[in-house]
Amino acid sequence: MPDLGKYAGAVVTSWAATLVLVAALIAITWWQSARARRKLDAAEARRKER
Repeated sequence: MPDLGKYAGAVVTSWAATLVLVAALIAITWWQSARARRKLDAAEARRKER
């Protein structure tokens, strides 16, 4: 890790916050995708029942 001097805390905190937000974005996207897939599967199942 490069010597960041007095800014080390701010830089590390910023990186940590960025990683947490990216992980949250991935989790939310995955959750919404799974929910949409379940709804689509249910709609297709209803359509096949006709």
